[in-house]
Amino acid sequence: MNYLSDSYVEETRFGFWFLRSHTWQHHVLRVAINDLRGLFEGPLPERPVLLDAGCGQGKSFRHLHQTFAPKHLIGLDADPHSLALSAEEAASLNLDVELIGSDCASLKVADNSVDLLFCHQTFHHLVEQEKALAEFYRVLKPGGHLLFAESTEAYIDTWVIRWLFRHPMQVQKSAAQYLEMIRGQGFEFTGRNVSYPYLWWSRAKDFGLLERFGLCRPKPFGQREETLVNVVARKPLEVAD
Repeated sequence: MNYLSDSYVEETRFGFWFLRSHTWQHHVLRVAINDLRGLFEGPLPERPVLLDAGCGQGKSFRHLHQTFAPKHLIGLDADPHSLALSAEEAASLNLDVELIGSDCASLKVADNSVDLLFCHQTFHHLVEQEKALAEFYRVLKPGGHLLFAESTEAYIDTWVIRWLFRHPMQVQKSAAQYLEMIRGQGFEFTGRNVSYPYLWWSRAKDFGLLERFGLCRPKPFGQREETLVNVVARKPLEVAD
């Protein structure tokens, strides 16, 4: 496969199949988009230009369209096969989606042209994370929002995830490190714009099975290492030179 990124980390066959599954669409994508929607302060932008960075097979398109009603939806990915499946998904939903083959570290998108940039479970696949985040900042309009939803190192670096999926382990980060990186790029957010979901599928090591069978109690917030972090971060209206 001729990927559109020199640093692309190819997914496993299981991983590629899982990203088409009902579990992924209903328990992961849908839940994340609903959570991100609740992290906004003030009204949503009307008829936004929305970029899905790392759209994969396009399974986000339905939920993004229903939640944010974009006037223009862009799906971007570095895997040509995934983009072909995204085109099929958009056609099946009767949605007009612009599809772009591009590396997130070098987006083929104009400066200050996007209102909402959705990056869901993509960032931990990227090797050049600093460059990608700078590109996200570049293409967003002043006042635009980054919708960032990620699994952290505490989840990615578990035996079951390392066995089933493939990730660049050298770039994995904690929730705090992701938030520090986003703020360091110049984005603005407060605690009101951040959440730390503790969902069954994100429980490190056992997917919450021990808790489900009553063999242990879940650790409360502040006493556990977070496995998920969601944030809605805003590019300032006035950008410093």
